[in-house]
Order: sequence, then C-alpha cells, then structure tokens
Amino acid sequence: MQFLKRILTFALDTDRGSLLYLKKMTENLIGERRRPGRIEVVCGSMFSGKTEELIRRMRRAQFAKQKVEIFKPAIDTRYSEEEVVSHDQHAIRSTPIDASEQILLLANDIDVVGIDEAQFLDQGLVRVCNELANKGVRVIIAGLDMDYKGVPFGPIPMLCAIADEVTKVHAICVRCGALAYVSHRTVKNDKRVLLGETGEYEPLCRECYQKAIEEENNLNKDPEE
Repeated sequence: MQFLKRILTFALDTDRGSLLYLKKMTENLIGERRRPGRIEVVCGSMFSGKTEELIRRMRRAQFAKQKVEIFKPAIDTRYSEEEVVSHDQHAIRSTPIDASEQILLLANDIDVVGIDEAQFLDQGLVRVCNELANKGVRVIIAGLDMDYKGVPFGPIPMLCAIADEVTKVHAICVRCGALAYVSHRTVKNDKRVLLGETGEYEPLCRECYQKAIEEENNLNKDPEE
C-alpha cells in the first residue's frame, strides 16, 4: 500500500511539474509575441563590441519580421555616412540624425529602434527613448558610458538609469590583458568629442589608465620644478 501511495504521489508531482513548465513556456511565447516597449542599453569603452552587439540584436529583430530602424549621429562618418559599422566591419543601414527629436519623426510604425554612438546626441534622447518605450517600441542603445577622462558621457548615464536592461561590455586592456575600464586618448587634444580609432585611443584597465595618466603628467612637468 505504501509503495502504491508513493507511485501515485510521484505521478501527481510529475504532472504538476509538467503543467507548470508548459504554463511558463506558454507565458514566455505570449510575452515574446506582444513585444512590450522597453529600453536596452549596451555600454562600455571603445573596442568593446557595443556596435557589434547592437547590430546583432537588430539583425535578430529583422529575422523575426519586425519593422526596424537604426539611427546614428550625423557627425559619425568614420566608416560610412549612411551605415552603422562595427570595428569588425559588420554594417547595417542607418539614418544619420543631428538631434534626438528627429527620431520621433522618423520612427513611425516601427517595432524596434536602434541608436548607435548615443553619447554624441543631446540630453533630449532620454525623453525620446522613454516616449518610444511607453508606446510599445523596443529601443536598443549603444554608446560610450565614459569619455577619455573617465567622466560619464552625454545622455548614456541617464539612459542606464531608466533602462529595463543594461549590458556593460568590455574591451581588453592593450597593456596587461585585463578587462578594459576606459578609452585612453593617445594624442594631444583636449576636445571632449574627437572621433578616432586605434590611432587615437587605446582601451586600458583602471590600473594601467592611472599609470598612463601619471606618465603623461610627468612628461608635461616643467623640468625646473
């Protein structure tokens, strides 16, 4: 009798587990179809794969037959005037814009909006992204979270605060091989916005960055001091 009770209890528990699993899977599928509005931020230093990740997510949305549109600051013409291009040379068609407000005008009837190099756009981008997400649009943003001095950059910090999901990606420190912390500028230029590549920037970890700044300060010291 005890043996039969155990068999029946096991069978019931197994059925409950299966039902719960099927219910969860069904909820996930329904949630995927509904595609609720959300804000996703991919941030990190230069050469960390931010644009690569943005392109990957946008491609997946395209494969899912969703209507997508990707925007980038018009000042970013390093690889192309009309495309978003990663350091690995992967590209996707984009619309260059001068101000964040233009996104609202150009993103009608769109399921997924992508924004690359968002640190170069104005602070109004925060309101624009919130408005899109509240309308049911999925917004994917890629950008530098800090400038070459390690200072929070443009609208990215505020976007991280309101985002549903934040992905911090890392390059590799070119001096020691650790995870990079910041994009160190290797040329003498005090402008905050300076478009460049490996000739102008290098990804460094926190320790190597501090050493690099110390070396630069020593070089710039007056010999008579």
